[in-house]
Amino acid sequence: MSLEEALGHRFGDTRLLRLALTHRSVSADDPSRNDNERLEFLGDAVLQLVVTDLLYAAYPQLSEGQLAKVRAAVVSRPTLAAIARSLELGKHVELAPGEERTGGRRKDSILADAIEALIGGVYLDSGLEAARSVITQHWSAVIAERAKSPGVKDYKTRLQERLARDGRNPTYQVEGTGPDHDRTFTAIVSVDGSGLGVGVGRSKKAAEQAAAEQALSKLAGDEV
Repeated sequence: MSLEEALGHRFGDTRLLRLALTHRSVSADDPSRNDNERLEFLGDAVLQLVVTDLLYAAYPQLSEGQLAKVRAAVVSRPTLAAIARSLELGKHVELAPGEERTGGRRKDSILADAIEALIGGVYLDSGLEAARSVITQHWSAVIAERAKSPGVKDYKTRLQERLARDGRNPTYQVEGTGPDHDRTFTAIVSVDGSGLGVGVGRSKKAAEQAAAEQALSKLAGDEV
């Protein structure tokens, strides 16, 4: 499946697609090249608008403060990076050699910026309704999940933010067992190469959440 097929939008102007995938490290190495920072700026605004509109229409029972908390969660860097990974966006981003060597294709910051740039590119290519269609396709599930408990962050996000205070990041390893129709997944979350939590679930996401919950409990115990 091509990136455009996964995204749900076929670009009329493929230059916008290429620009959206061009990381700033490329323009830093070659000043004659443009990068995706301006498209990212635009895409962030479009994403905020569409998510706000979707929330306002679908959840009349939520207060202004609750709507703001749900929106913040669904446009956060970890969420953007997760959606980018679901599209396998990392393998399509153009990086300078130095950024490539440091694992840029796996960095949340680069992936989050690239997905926002793609949204900006879709908006310029075909307008707001096209951008709305893409956002609805890829964000509806996470909006619905966050709206169930507005203001309550999921365990993976809480773990990410807790470790970020110390300049650390969690990494997840997930393995599945069993037939396709009845899979069980086991996730291990590690920090600095050491296992911090293990979780089991019926999906990769559920297993990772369980592992993150265990890791948070361990960190809380260590701080007592």
